[in-house]
Amino acid sequence: MWKGREIKVVFAEEAEQQYQELKKAIEEEIKQGIASSEHQTLFRSIDRATTLLKGDPFIGIQIPKRNFARKYITKYGATNQWKFDLSNFWRMIYTVKNEELTIIGFILDIIDHNTYNKLFGYRKK
Repeated sequence: MWKGREIKVVFAEEAEQQYQELKKAIEEEIKQGIASSEHQTLFRSIDRATTLLKGDPFIGIQIPKRNFARKYITKYGATNQWKFDLSNFWRMIYTVKNEELTIIGFILDIIDHNTYNKLFGYRKK
């Protein structure tokens, strides 16, 4: 609940696919006896982020409008774009939509740092 309102966190199709692939990779690692890996750290980081978003959908860092990724505006109608820093320089990109009494933290993508820089027009210094 956030300010008395229910919060749902929903993954976009691409993000859901990435999440499921990560989950499968972890299952394989566990079968091989691998107890700790970058995949497992990233997975825990995503779960932690979604839990935090359920408590406050505005906990991430708001991306300035001038840096919006057109891909998300076109594909999802994302008129606000936020990022949540994950482990190992990965980013979770999301938008917040207000539908009736439910705020939906809609996770658009889970991307690495280089892809994030390219998508939002940031350059390496």
